[in-house]
Amino acid sequence: MENSLKTLLRKHNVSLKKAYGQNFLTDSALLDEIVEKAGVESCDTVLEIGCGAGALTRAIAKKAKRVIGYEIDTSLKPVLSDVLSEYKNVEIIFGDIMKQKMADVEKKLGGKYIMVANLPYYITTPIIMQFIENAKNLSAMVIMVQEEVAYRLASKESTSDYGAITVGINLRGEAQVVLKVGREKFSPPPNVDSAVVKIVINHDKFKSVDMTAVRNIVRIAFSSRRKMLINNIMNGFKLSREVVEKLLTDSNISLTARGENLTAKDYVCLCETMKKAGVIQ
Repeated sequence: MENSLKTLLRKHNVSLKKAYGQNFLTDSALLDEIVEKAGVESCDTVLEIGCGAGALTRAIAKKAKRVIGYEIDTSLKPVLSDVLSEYKNVEIIFGDIMKQKMADVEKKLGGKYIMVANLPYYITTPIIMQFIENAKNLSAMVIMVQEEVAYRLASKESTSDYGAITVGINLRGEAQVVLKVGREKFSPPPNVDSAVVKIVINHDKFKSVDMTAVRNIVRIAFSSRRKMLINNIMNGFKLSREVVEKLLTDSNISLTARGENLTAKDYVCLCETMKKAGVIQ
């Protein structure tokens, strides 16, 4: 598969670009396993971000009803056209998805969809948070990311990997690492191993909550990770220690807690307490 990729790129006079973090999967069995982990069925619409040379796109197209792919590198047009020539259920859009309006992307998808992607490491967090916070019809994300990032996304509270992005995901769903992928599976091999994370979205989770307010509290809670939560809340909201102690006590949160000790539910509770107290609107 790796040799055929090199031949294909050479045929169309295409060279890989470091600026786009292009490391392509070449193991067909692994590609099929990723699609299986995503639970793609014949009735599904799938969004792929970063189609690359089309190997994963092709594996998805074999199973899905429809595939909409976004690829930033226009030099890959002939490669993708070649690889996907027999699949009529695929549409590739060349452009930067981060510059697209979410409403326009979802209108194109036409309803509920699954995201499956081998994300370039440099856009991992922006892509995840863009869709976690703004997508209306996304049912799941199955994404290949750097291994250490994967465990951060799926970590539990009170661990060193747990951070603001973990809470952000947990406010909308739940993440788990479903597959480890060694660097040797890529061409060219990156300097780190990867893993596949599956994030199942629950649009009804904390449905009536002011997410903008909660996310602001989370941001402030992790603004100085080594400091206790009480100090970050005091500094971030310009409140006295006495006021913050009462807010935490009323929210059943320890006065010695740090940001990483709180679950998504704890942050929601703290937000509601702060609203009732008139500290935030």
